Amino acid sequence: MELRGAFTALSTPFKDGEVDESTYRDFIEWQIEQGIDGLVPCGTTGEAATMSHEEQGRVIKICVEQTKGRVPVIAGAGSNSTKEAIELTKMAKNAGADATLQITPYYNKPTPGGLVAHFKAIAQAAPLPMVIYNVPGRTGLNCLPSTLKLIKDAVPEAVAVKEATGNLTQGAEVLELCGRDFMLLSGDDFTALPLLAVGGVGVISVISNIMPKVMSGMCKAFFDKDHEKALELSLKMAPVNRAMFMETNPIPVKTSLAMMGIFKDAQFRLPIVPLQDENKPKLKAVLKTAGLL
Repeated sequence: MELRGAFTALSTPFKDGEVDESTYRDFIEWQIEQGIDGLVPCGTTGEAATMSHEEQGRVIKICVEQTKGRVPVIAGAGSNSTKEAIELTKMAKNAGADATLQITPYYNKPTPGGLVAHFKAIAQAAPLPMVIYNVPGRTGLNCLPSTLKLIKDAVPEAVAVKEATGNLTQGAEVLELCGRDFMLLSGDDFTALPLLAVGGVGVISVISNIMPKVMSGMCKAFFDKDHEKALELSLKMAPVNRAMFMETNPIPVKTSLAMMGIFKDAQFRLPIVPLQDENKPKLKAVLKTAGLL
C-alpha cells in the first residue's frame, strides 16, 4: 500500500466523559472535505492511552465507517504489552482499517531483538500493514535505523515508520538502510517539510486537526515540485505549530478545535487536564493571526 501526503492524528471529542460519536463523525467529514490524505484514529493526539480496548475498537470502527474508503485509515493499535497490541490490531483489522500505527513498547525499553519479536508476533496474529511509531520523547527508546532494517527484513507487514525524533540525519539513514520502498513519514510537524526533502513521503500530523488544507497543500506542493509554495505553507504553519506544543499534546490542539467551534468543548480524561488559563489568550491570539478564528 502507498501512504503519501498528510495524515491527521485525529483528536477524539468527549461528551460527559464518553466518546462524542456525532461530533467525531462530523469532524472526520470536515477533514475529508478539507482535502486531507488520510486519517489516524487512536494515536497520542486521540488520547488512546486513556481509552479502554472496547472504546478504541469503537472509535476505529466509527472512523472507518465514516471514511467509507475515501482516504486510508491507519488505526493506532500499539501497546507496551505484545498481547494487548495483538488484541488491538485484531480489532482494527476487523473494523476494516487499512493499516495500524504500532508504537515501540514504552517503559519496558526492549532490545532490538525484542522489538523484532514484538512486531513479528503482532503481524503473525493479525496480518495488516503497519507503521512503526518511533517517538523516543514518549517511550524512552529510540528505534534506530539499523533496528528498523532488522524489523523490515523480519516483518513484511512493516511498511513504514512514523519518525518523530526531529532528527533529519536519522530520517535520511532510514531510507539509506531500508530502501525507498520503506515509507518514511514525519511524526513531527516542525520537520515535516525538511523530512520530505530527504526522502519522506508524508506526515502524521497534529496541526492538520485544525489546518488540514494547509498541511495537505504543503505536501502536494512539494510533490508537484512547487518548492516555493511548499515553503510558504510551512512557514504559515510555524507559529501555530509552536502553539500546539505550549502544553502537552493534545491539550492545545483540542482546545483550538473547541475555540474554532469544530468541537463543542475541550473535554479531557485524567491525567490530561485543560489548558491553563494564562495560556488561553496566547493560543487564541495565534489562531486569530493564522485566520482560524
